[in-house]
Amino acid sequence: MNIKEKILDTLGRGNQPPMYIEQLMNVLGISPGEKVVFQSILDEMVKDGQVVQTKKKKYALPESLGYIIGRIQGNARGFGFLIPDDPKYEDIYISAENMNGAMHNDRVIVRLLHHGTYGYPSSEGEVYKILQRANKTLVGTFESNGNGRHGFVVPDEPRIGKDVFIPSFDSSQVKTGYKVVVEINKWPEHRRNPQGRIIEVLGHKDEAGTDVLSIIRQYKLPEKFPPKVEAAASRIEQTVLEQDIAGRKDLRHLRTFTIDGADAKDFDDAVSLEITEDGHFLLGVHIADVSHYVKEGTPIDEEALARGTSVYLVDRVIPMLPFELSNGICSLNPNVDRLTLSVIMEINEEGRVLDYQIYESIIQSKKRMVYEEVNRILEDEDEDLMAEYAGFIEDLRNMERLCHILHKQRVKRGSIDFDLNESKITLDDRGKVKDVRLYTRGIGERMIEEFMLICNETIAQHMFWRSMPFMYRIHEDPDVEKLLEFDEFIHNFGYHLKGIRGRIHPKALQHLLDEIRGTREEGIINAVMLRSLQKAKYSPDNTGHFGLAAQHYCHFTSPIRRYPDLIDHRIIKDMLNERLDLNRIAKLENILPEMARHCTEREILADEVEREVDDLKKAEFALDKIGMEFDGIISGVTNYGIYVELENTVEGLVHISTMDDDYYVYYEKHYCLIGQRTSKVYRLGDLVRIRIAGVDMALRNIDFVLADQ
Repeated sequence: MNIKEKILDTLGRGNQPPMYIEQLMNVLGISPGEKVVFQSILDEMVKDGQVVQTKKKKYALPESLGYIIGRIQGNARGFGFLIPDDPKYEDIYISAENMNGAMHNDRVIVRLLHHGTYGYPSSEGEVYKILQRANKTLVGTFESNGNGRHGFVVPDEPRIGKDVFIPSFDSSQVKTGYKVVVEINKWPEHRRNPQGRIIEVLGHKDEAGTDVLSIIRQYKLPEKFPPKVEAAASRIEQTVLEQDIAGRKDLRHLRTFTIDGADAKDFDDAVSLEITEDGHFLLGVHIADVSHYVKEGTPIDEEALARGTSVYLVDRVIPMLPFELSNGICSLNPNVDRLTLSVIMEINEEGRVLDYQIYESIIQSKKRMVYEEVNRILEDEDEDLMAEYAGFIEDLRNMERLCHILHKQRVKRGSIDFDLNESKITLDDRGKVKDVRLYTRGIGERMIEEFMLICNETIAQHMFWRSMPFMYRIHEDPDVEKLLEFDEFIHNFGYHLKGIRGRIHPKALQHLLDEIRGTREEGIINAVMLRSLQKAKYSPDNTGHFGLAAQHYCHFTSPIRRYPDLIDHRIIKDMLNERLDLNRIAKLENILPEMARHCTEREILADEVEREVDDLKKAEFALDKIGMEFDGIISGVTNYGIYVELENTVEGLVHISTMDDDYYVYYEKHYCLIGQRTSKVYRLGDLVRIRIAGVDMALRNIDFVLADQ
């Protein structure tokens, strides 16, 4: 045990009372000459919340004194909840009076006031100490007091709960209605707001692009690369050099091509397909060799790790790598040489991989294809496009056939095939929403998806059986309690899950998805099922992927936009070049767990930002449609109203106060509202006609009313 572990062990023994520093030193055998160093260690542990120091300068574990550590989840009305670090504790309610200056997301120590009882469903506490501030800067809308001397910033994040007082400002730079970034220099105290200064003016809240920029600043996403990263990127050659080709498999003769969306700018995967003499498919998946240009420990690598992933927003991309790499030398643009890692798989008519080879390679993509065009060729036989793609039609038809074979094999083993409603948001030249429509995947998207899946599985299996350190993409088995709740939910639609009491197989979930396909409740059940499952994450431990019913899975195919893929490329190249010695293996085993945790967190953050921007733009879409009527489906039922999703995925709330034709009671177990006089029922999955009644752009909420009311 290290010294910190020994301190925790000593303070945690039995009913150990708080101890003076001298008592701890005596128990641990610390000499008087080491007191200064020992004191600094204790101070560090107090700062981290591992131990607490009493008023009498004694030390104890937080829980032994009735303290709990965690993060504050704020509320716009000033109160909050502690989300404890230790999952054995439930959330703890903290009144506005007991927040003691803590703000949303602050890391704190809370003292329990009382446990949950009949009258108090939640335990209640008060903030004893703030360990770490989360909101050193905030994004919000500036409001002047009118005399031009001071003002307030109303945070975009409503859970902050307090406006920030600005004692002075430059009236030539900022006016009421401007979005700003404010730095807090005085934290809130009892009945006193936080105080700060404006450090960046983003523009008027109604100017094009300001809304998305505000969200980027709110989540502290880095828009620009540090100067040392830009300098390193500018020195990278934009053509493949002769010395780079040495030792690589030359695959430039293959008919490789990329298939991506029309607005894609970086291409990190290309595919090729040949048919062998015995009728097998020889599928080539060729992935940009980013690791050749991004060396471990360099400024570019450190920045890529910090970002973890690219973030794709409706009007811009915040890339993981500088432009010179993501859109330049690493992008598999057509008719130029590019360095790749290639996986060539021989696949039979049953969809089984009979053999495979992994190469450091060089390719030359022969065409940049677009999903929409490939779909029109394979689904509609568009004559003009077939003429343009003349040299690739046979490849595309064979790929379509292989796609169906791989999909059939995947479903046969139990892989869950979600068909979630996705939206396509189109902006005009001013950055304003032009259209929101339902996005449907065609055969082109499904082909690339199947090819990337089989490639990722093949790579993961290859590394697993060699017992090498590796970064896997895992999806743990679902929690039985959550599945029981889901089973109760689908009973309302007449469905049932089989085998739920034991270890459920994903086949049971896929069977349900097949049952509901084409029904009006399909989208809702898909979404609720997804929320009932665990979240996929990165891990150095291969525990399998439940959703794909795969024993081995990783992310290998997108190193331009995902750092875990880049890690796995490096490990594979180390293995191919016999560089995985004991020292390298030991280093990987040491760094991979923390990298996996960090990359998972960055992915979750990126998803949250992307949802925020989409919700913002959907609210903007509804602004000029107030008063218009649409058909929708009830996607949620609560005690305060019903949520309705329109065909294009825009969702709004019909508040119960607007349903004034009756008094409606919420029946939680049946997910419905029932009128007490008319017995009218509103339940999940019901079709309703709504009218858009209002839009709150600040909260990104859309208010609906039922059209017949």
